[in-house]
Amino acid sequence: MSRTTVKTPRAPAAIGPYSQAILSDDTLYCSGQIAIDPETGSMVNGSIEEETRQVLENIGAVLQGASMDYENVVRCTVFLTDVNDYAQVNDVYGRYFNEAPPARQAVQVAALPRNAKVEISCIAVR
Repeated sequence: MSRTTVKTPRAPAAIGPYSQAILSDDTLYCSGQIAIDPETGSMVNGSIEEETRQVLENIGAVLQGASMDYENVVRCTVFLTDVNDYAQVNDVYGRYFNEAPPARQAVQVAALPRNAKVEISCIAVR
């Protein structure tokens, strides 16, 4: 089994002892992304739609760091601090995963790092 750490400056640096992603053979395990602007290191403080867009842009950057894109994603997990934001998150999410979207689960959680409203992790396969 091969194991490679994926790290790109186009996505936020890890804010703890974890990697942006790990590529194991042909499978990429992406850590959860929150709405951190990779250029400033600050949270995007705005609507749930703005946070979701930044989260998905961050995921896209990590995918590109492994020479993949959204079409390679087979599973996502969406963490929401308010399940009432589900429809708005879906609206933005659907712009990134519109044809043959990946399997997905969404759960409400009590809190997320840096007071984020949404966090998304994913698994992608070449």
